[in-house]
Amino acid sequence: MSDLITWLLAFVAAYLAYTLFWGAASGRAEKSSEDFFVAGRNIPAWVFVLAATGVSLSAWNFAGLPGLVYAGGLPAASLALGMICTALGGVLFLKRQWIAARRHGDVTQGQLLARYYDGEAVRVLGVLIALLFAVPFAGQQLAWAGQLIEQLSGGALDHNGAAWVAGFALCLYVCFGGLRAVGVVGALQGMLVVAGLVTLGGIAYWRLGGFGALQEALSQLAASGLGASETTGSGHHPWFAVPGVVQFNAGLDIEPPVGGPWTAVMLLSTGFALMGVQATPAFAQLAFGCRDLRGLAPQQVWAGAGICGLLLLAVAVPLGLGAHLAGTDAAFAHSALAPNPVLRPLASADPGSVVSQWIVSLGLIAPWWTGLLAVCALAAVQLAVAVYSVSAGTSLAVDVFQRFMVPDASDRALRLAARLGVVGVLLLALLLGSFAPTAMALTGALALGAAAQLLPALTGLCWWRWITRQGATLGLCVGLIAVLLTEPLGGWITRALGFELPWGRWPWTIHSAGWGLFFNVLACTLVSLATRGGAARELRDEHHRYLVQQAGPSAPRRLQRPAVWAFALAWFFFAIGPGAVLGNDVFGAPGAGLTSWLLGVPSLWAWQALWWAVGVVVLWWMAYRMEMATAPAAMPLPAESVSPAGGAAIPERAPARPTPEWVRNFLRRVT
Repeated sequence: MSDLITWLLAFVAAYLAYTLFWGAASGRAEKSSEDFFVAGRNIPAWVFVLAATGVSLSAWNFAGLPGLVYAGGLPAASLALGMICTALGGVLFLKRQWIAARRHGDVTQGQLLARYYDGEAVRVLGVLIALLFAVPFAGQQLAWAGQLIEQLSGGALDHNGAAWVAGFALCLYVCFGGLRAVGVVGALQGMLVVAGLVTLGGIAYWRLGGFGALQEALSQLAASGLGASETTGSGHHPWFAVPGVVQFNAGLDIEPPVGGPWTAVMLLSTGFALMGVQATPAFAQLAFGCRDLRGLAPQQVWAGAGICGLLLLAVAVPLGLGAHLAGTDAAFAHSALAPNPVLRPLASADPGSVVSQWIVSLGLIAPWWTGLLAVCALAAVQLAVAVYSVSAGTSLAVDVFQRFMVPDASDRALRLAARLGVVGVLLLALLLGSFAPTAMALTGALALGAAAQLLPALTGLCWWRWITRQGATLGLCVGLIAVLLTEPLGGWITRALGFELPWGRWPWTIHSAGWGLFFNVLACTLVSLATRGGAARELRDEHHRYLVQQAGPSAPRRLQRPAVWAFALAWFFFAIGPGAVLGNDVFGAPGAGLTSWLLGVPSLWAWQALWWAVGVVVLWWMAYRMEMATAPAAMPLPAESVSPAGGAAIPERAPARPTPEWVRNFLRRVT
């Protein structure tokens, strides 16, 4: 057995032992279903900051963003600004959801939405979105972790076997300890993810000979046209310039965009998709478990958007574009830069394996370091999958099992249902990853776009009382259909039904989340305006009066609302919207050379850094100054103490039907 495999197995075994220890410890502390679902609503602020930051990064950013930069260059690096968008979704919605959930004792986002809108369809759709993240999306991340282990071991360890071991260990600690275990283990995992990114960035700069050598190499790469089959409409190298505001093509898989897919509207619509990350049922449940709200603003402004946004900008470019420049030998010879600034590329042209190959390249030099980086990558995968799976299991137990099957289910039965839900979700994810990777990829592609469709319904819950149940529900349905029809799965379904769609994936270079939100908002607005009256309006009004009382800004700061929203819209326009094309050459033409770059780096990279800083300021203003993510003046009262008009708390709708007798008999036996 080689030293690399020995170190790899040792670090992974120690890490998995840590997760199982805290899973068992959390399970021993569990006394009720609320402990399993929301950790007894006692997660400390620092645990939330670390865990939520790790989930926001997850394997999508840890491994995915450098791969996108490898394939698409600096325009794809604009997605690092997606950390601003992700944090903005939390600033807008998490505080008010937490207050409403604490008021009524809700443990899932589906409960909260169904209570507010007085309808079950929005609850069921929320469960569907939770399952999209928990099954195919989680399956993709576990599959990537398995492939990494196989690559690091030189094929000695099978990728499917590695994925199943990682998934089985994750299933154990989640089933033992629920959200409490996910939070405690997630604190370490969040630190490992950030440490792994910092280390990978340092390795990339070292491998390329330092920042100065990277500057020179990028300058000559931009002038040489290496790796570019065509230029943008402005004649720039496509890796160094956003290829226009929009391209009216039929879809990425039918008519590839000129100069690459990352147009301004693609970046903007992808930013909206990333806003949905902290709007998912999983993030809401993680927030519901918090003891108080002191962790929200620090996580969203400083840890998520601030530190991690800058970190992604700083490391994604050398990891992605550097993969075209760095040789594959084990000597880490910087002298190769002297005769030719464009070095030999990494062995694989697969964007999905770029980070894996950076880690593999360390194997002969520092095997212990390689093993440690593998644990960081595994932590990025497991943290996200753990949060998604416990959320899906809780949703299945509360929003399906208790709501529609056994309304009077015992506390023990609810915990059993949640654990069975977690096992079923992870088992299905692993089966898809091992035996149906194509189906997993088709369904997993829907996750981000589908999550973004919750934004209008959450806007009604948290901000705009005129959005009605009919409008939110129909808008969510229409939006999900639009997402489906602009992803490959929709085309596959229509072909199976006997007709072909006239467009492919992401037509007009607009992400499926953008298409879904357009039709979602349109339907939601029109239907809400037509159904805005009735008794339901009084309940919504009371809900919003309570939110204003608990979460509204002080009177002097309300005067800042027009300014802060104007500032936020300007950020969207210039950072990831149509104004992003100004960044192509505002600090020097991409191909003009290092001496013409005003800030010593490609203009677009400097533009992204500038608008990252502005975005952090916008978030600070909203989260702190406008009090959108700070703790309320007083803790919301428990469910039994509050009411719409001083009486009983708002009740859930009556169950649709009595519990079947066979279900009652089964539960008596198992509980």
